[in-house]
This record gives sequence, C-alpha cells and structure tokens, in this order.
Amino acid sequence: MTDRAQAVLREALTLPLEQRADVAAELLASLDDEPATINPAAVEAAWGREIERRARRVMAGESDGEPWEDVRERVARRLTDR
Repeated sequence: MTDRAQAVLREALTLPLEQRADVAAELLASLDDEPATINPAAVEAAWGREIERRARRVMAGESDGEPWEDVRERVARRLTDR
C-alpha cells in the first residue's frame, strides 16, 4: 500500500461507523468498474516490489515495525468495539 493510500486509510478510520461503512461500500462498488481479468504474474510482481520496499525501510532503520502480539491485540480490540 502506498504512503498516500495509508494516509487515506488512517483518515477514513477516524470517521464514525456509519460514514466508514459508506466509504467502504463506495470503495467496494468501485471495484465493479475494474476489468475482470487479473494477471497473476503482475500481482506477484507487485507484491514482490512491496516486500522489497518494506524490507529496505526496516534495514535502513526507517521502520521499526510492531510486535505481532501488539498488532493482534489492537485488531481484536477494534473488532470487539463494533
């Protein structure tokens, strides 16, 4: 996910539940406009580039990451707060 997409996501997550649902519905509906053909090789290449980008950030000290236990706990809290 690009930095811009991450910023948009962070902002969207601050919206009230009903507005988040509206945004999610609009995003899902927009996928229907995309071509139905997906090139598996292109998807794999895109994931490879993303993994490389993330690994470079970690190795350069730009990203410390988060322990899995902390992430799992945060996600579980979000799911139970609904």
